[in-house]
Amino acid sequence: MDKSANIFLVGPMGSGKTTIGRLLAKSLRKEFIDSDHEIEARTGANIPWIFDIEGEAGFREREHQAIDELTRRQGVVLATGGGAVLREDNRRCLAARGTVVYLRTTVDQQLKRTRKDRNRPLLQTADPRQCLEELMRQRDPLYREIANLIVDTDNRSIRTTVNTIASYLKQQAGEGVGTRARRKS
Repeated sequence: MDKSANIFLVGPMGSGKTTIGRLLAKSLRKEFIDSDHEIEARTGANIPWIFDIEGEAGFREREHQAIDELTRRQGVVLATGGGAVLREDNRRCLAARGTVVYLRTTVDQQLKRTRKDRNRPLLQTADPRQCLEELMRQRDPLYREIANLIVDTDNRSIRTTVNTIASYLKQQAGEGVGTRARRKS
């Protein structure tokens, strides 16, 4: 499988995976897929409803099935859910089947970007900041584990972020993809 054919975006909620992914896919002339939207389309239900009925474990199983299938496609930019990296099988699929870009952001930015979004079940708590800080402690090492490129999205325009990723991909194509360089931008 040609890893250069696929770009997988990982990172916490509110890091810009869907927004950046759409623009990146357009600029690279690739298909854009959001794994959460794909799960909703397959089930006919939104993520909060799936969490309410099946719990997080049920949702994570659906997410694994979707990621396994979606990462087998060629020529895609895939935006994953923030917790997709929790499952080792998902990390293995992502790392083996494409170039993984970790879109990193601060908890302050996450709060700002998600404060009005009611479609995020894990944030329906009395203390969203504490929740996001705990999620970051758990997930940041997992994002880093599989990332070929880490890009900070705070104080950076969407276009600049897309250009940074596209530049990296062009450079990797020239050097031969498969290089697991931990470049931070």
